[in-house]
Amino acid sequence: MTQTELIQQLSVTFGKTKVNKLAVILKERNFALRDLIDTTFNPDKTIAFRAAWLLENVFVADPGFYLTDLDYLLTRFKDVTYPSCQRHYAKIMMHITSPKTPVQIKEQIQSSGMEAVIDQCFDWMINPKVLIAVKVHAAEALFNLRDRYPWIAEELANQLQFLMKNGSAAIQARGKKLLAKL
Repeated sequence: MTQTELIQQLSVTFGKTKVNKLAVILKERNFALRDLIDTTFNPDKTIAFRAAWLLENVFVADPGFYLTDLDYLLTRFKDVTYPSCQRHYAKIMMHITSPKTPVQIKEQIQSSGMEAVIDQCFDWMINPKVLIAVKVHAAEALFNLRDRYPWIAEELANQLQFLMKNGSAAIQARGKKLLAKL
């Protein structure tokens, strides 16, 4: 499948079933994850959103398979501006920084500079226009990185406390959970 063919597939309305089928096809055909990542920046916001949704499903299902493109994913993270895409990228970051992530991903993350990702996650938490789901996933990713970067713990606690003052039920629940663990 070419990137043009992928964009054609993403141009039609679809749901979770089609996302799962496309994810399998992309893996079977060794579709370059870089091309999928680039598609998440398509000027058509609908195509970009669907590509980000697909990226999340593809990457989270088997992150080790796409290990060679992890650094590219990390370098593009700071460029994500569409709100619907931010949600998927933040969720990917939450998963790949998780203690449950495969060892080869942990090792790659350990050798990668995560400062730009950390900055972006904090920016998303601070920005009042960013969707709450993005903030929640970004907070979880930051929490997962707190041992590598000890300064994150205090700053994350401050941000969570601020967000919880007038925050939604989602940020209240996740904030309480993360603050208890901090």
